[in-house]
Amino acid sequence: MLLGDGMDRRSLAHEILSQLPLAQQTAAWGTLGTIKPYLGFDVESDVQHHTEAIVGNGTDHGAILDVLTNRTSAQRQQTTRVFQALTKQDLLKSMEAALSGDLERVIVGLLKPPAQYDAHELRAAMQGMGTDEDALTEILSTRSNQQLREILAFYQQDFKADPEKDIASETSGWFKEILLALATGKRERDTGIIDYALIQQDAEALADPGASSEGAGERTWISIFTQRSPEHLSRVFGQYRKSHGLEVEETICKRFRGDGQAAMPALASVCRNTPRYFAEKLHNAVKGPGTDDKVLISRSETDLLSVRSEFKKRHGKSLYSCLQVETRGDYQAVLLALCRAEDL
Repeated sequence: MLLGDGMDRRSLAHEILSQLPLAQQTAAWGTLGTIKPYLGFDVESDVQHHTEAIVGNGTDHGAILDVLTNRTSAQRQQTTRVFQALTKQDLLKSMEAALSGDLERVIVGLLKPPAQYDAHELRAAMQGMGTDEDALTEILSTRSNQQLREILAFYQQDFKADPEKDIASETSGWFKEILLALATGKRERDTGIIDYALIQQDAEALADPGASSEGAGERTWISIFTQRSPEHLSRVFGQYRKSHGLEVEETICKRFRGDGQAAMPALASVCRNTPRYFAEKLHNAVKGPGTDDKVLISRSETDLLSVRSEFKKRHGKSLYSCLQVETRGDYQAVLLALCRAEDL
């Protein structure tokens, strides 16, 4: 299965890359992610590297994670396509066969396109004995409209099912209404223009008890929380506190019950400070029986540097040092590689 240096193989690799959209061939450095484009990226070299790492006497775990945690998702997708073309094998399936346990889960997550990874996590959150309300809320509330469209498309493609119908059948009450509203992907984009009149209007709408019809008040809250931009909502929360002497979270506890009572404060937290929201998720995870590697995977090219900063600011110790204490072996190595560095 090892690859030669023939010109036909190089031509095939270059042909595949030339057919990819420009956005998939390059990635911007101007993000707050820990994973940046690898400037020395050579797709054929990576294919050869992975081939050698998964054949022979024992899988070279270190070699695999060293390459994959130093490539962006777009670069990994290029490698996956060329690996398939040159070896006639599926790289993801090859990794699943070669690896196991926590390391396999992370490596497989890194090899999937982000939207497909989220689609599979969405599906997993609705399988088994009960739904994972926290995972459903996280994915649907922290992804952009375009990302949500891609996630739902992968869900339909991979599972031959309607994600919104699955959400409706697996959840209930106000929580179901919140998730379905988020899944429509109708959140407004921040224009940079502060609409003071709309801020006041939304703050007053949240204060309205909705006595005109049963559930009207709750639906107003859901509509505002799932459609307005995070920047606008942050200002609405401030106006609400100024006008009514309450944080929105205090009113949520009185107005909502069940899973909806947990989901709405999570939406507020996302809108106030998304990196802080993820920092708290990671802190709660490392304090418990496991580590939330999904956050490290999904935010590694987005804002993991900001998440690390919030983690250190709020808890007085770095995410990196916590991972060193709470994890072991190859699993620790891959998580530390995604986290990238200590925050002093």
